[in-house]
Amino acid sequence: MTLILALLGALAVGLTLGLMGSGGSILTVPVLTYIVGQQDKVAIAGSLGIVGGISLVAAVPYAVRGLVDWRSVLWFGVPGMIGAWLGAALSKGVDGSVQLLAFAGLMLVAAVLMLRKAPAEAGATRPRRSVVKIGVEGLVVGVVTGFVGVGGGFLIVPALVLLGGLPMNIAVGTSLLVIALKSFAGFAKYLDVLEAQNLQLDWQIMGLFVAAGIAGSFGGAALASRIPQAALRRGFGVFLLVVAAWIVAQNWPS
Repeated sequence: MTLILALLGALAVGLTLGLMGSGGSILTVPVLTYIVGQQDKVAIAGSLGIVGGISLVAAVPYAVRGLVDWRSVLWFGVPGMIGAWLGAALSKGVDGSVQLLAFAGLMLVAAVLMLRKAPAEAGATRPRRSVVKIGVEGLVVGVVTGFVGVGGGFLIVPALVLLGGLPMNIAVGTSLLVIALKSFAGFAKYLDVLEAQNLQLDWQIMGLFVAAGIAGSFGGAALASRIPQAALRRGFGVFLLVVAAWIVAQNWPS
């Protein structure tokens, strides 16, 4: 039963990535921690590897349709990789429960972003900002996401729209590639963190998650043009609020 629930969670991870270019790690860490029963740091590290693999494959349909801005992949993604490596390194001496509380805080930020009216819905088109500002944003997002083990799509997509001036559909495709780059960079550093603490990844679970997540991502990409994005985003925002409250309740010091 646990495995079935975990695979359903992995499908949901891929579905949200395919639909919105974000939300993968927001679901992966709680599923690995509370359903699979992994230790918090193992779940955070595994989440980066899983979401990186799913995002890389999920980006393919967008790239084929020309919905990837390669300039933003370079100027946002490369600083993001550096930031993710640094964030993972900073987590070495931090208790896992503290990381999960920080993770819950990011979920609340994500919920606010999801529940707000997106620029694309308002019909806004913004001019492109300087590559320096985009790079700094990528570095900061990378540090934060590397520290708590998330791909950061819920921060990347708004940044690409607001700072990069990209349309929403291109921001989603670009976000998937940026998530993959940052996730793999953070995952590489987390391997050292786990080794230093005598912790090991469950590669079988990771493989199952990636396979199920990829299937879900293709379904999400196919549904993206059929489901009202505003309604989907609001529903996801409410879900994030509930999960964040649960994580805080489980990890708040007694």
